[in-house]
Amino acid sequence: MTTRETPMRVLLLSRYGHLAASSRVRSYQYLPYLRDHGIVVESKPLLSDGYIERLYRGRSLRALPILASYVSRLWHLATSSRFDLLWIEYELFPWMPAWFEILLSRLGVPYVVDYDDAIFHRYDSHRNTLVRGVLGRKIDQVMRGANAVIAGSDYLAEHARRAGASRVECVPTVVDLNRYHVATASEGQTYTVGWIGSPITAPYLQLVGDALAEVCRDQRVRVTAIGAGPVTLDHVALDVRGWSESTEVAELQRFDVGIMPLRDAPMERGKCGYKLIQYMACGRPVVASPVGASRQIVEHGTNGFLASTAAEWVAALRALQDPALRRRMGAAGRAKVEQAYCVQVTAPRLASLLRSVTRKTGT
Repeated sequence: MTTRETPMRVLLLSRYGHLAASSRVRSYQYLPYLRDHGIVVESKPLLSDGYIERLYRGRSLRALPILASYVSRLWHLATSSRFDLLWIEYELFPWMPAWFEILLSRLGVPYVVDYDDAIFHRYDSHRNTLVRGVLGRKIDQVMRGANAVIAGSDYLAEHARRAGASRVECVPTVVDLNRYHVATASEGQTYTVGWIGSPITAPYLQLVGDALAEVCRDQRVRVTAIGAGPVTLDHVALDVRGWSESTEVAELQRFDVGIMPLRDAPMERGKCGYKLIQYMACGRPVVASPVGASRQIVEHGTNGFLASTAAEWVAALRALQDPALRRRMGAAGRAKVEQAYCVQVTAPRLASLLRSVTRKTGT
């Protein structure tokens, strides 16, 4: 029985190493808080940072290291009896049936599973009929077997409920206020529209390429893309910068406004709006497509704008060239982050959730 005198031991089976935002912000950033509150987490990522580096650079993924990572995960599962709880990101083995999650459930091994993306659509909407037939309901099985599903958005939570999950808890993707500070925005001649992401998500910028080109007809406007990799936008004054964890906040503070364009499609409806939270934590107003969690995060006309058409994007970005409006919306965004979208709020909830699952299962 886990007590306050005996630390609770959790095996974190994350998808990626520290380089991937999903693992970094959904689990790793919580580990110091959990440790300080008697929950000792040992993390064992499935895929290394080397995998992410190759993926972002567009290089072919090598089969042998991936196979070795699957074997390593099998070993970690074999030693999981040393732990009070398993904390799984998404699933144990991508592109395999839910055999091992089903086995854990039948053996009474408690596990929670975390989602910040609609990965079930990778299977149930796959173009290959065999994949849909074999794996289309895999994530539903994983969710049903879990002692709790942790969902980063309402869309993901609702899917978990429809799948028959016994317990579903919404924990948004958040920032640490100790890292994110409001810096006074420059009110010089240049108006900077900013975006942060990865080479995988950079194609979303093309959705607003025409709107950005129209705004950039004013030569004082520039667009900065952090972490996008090689990307071009016709007739857009574009500055592409590399990403690093140590510099990302300083880079965000150089923005005047942050953007998050998305297509309105099933996969995107599961997005948790993390980049919007980052912008708002720095006191910057936002413009976003009204898709998924963006509709909850963005209060249209208060901390930013929701825009669907090119004309709406242009109007929003031009309106935010007003420094007074940017200050007012930026302050509202920061206040919302402090109230609901920061580790300082969600970490106690997560710790309580993990402990309650363990108590419930009698470990």
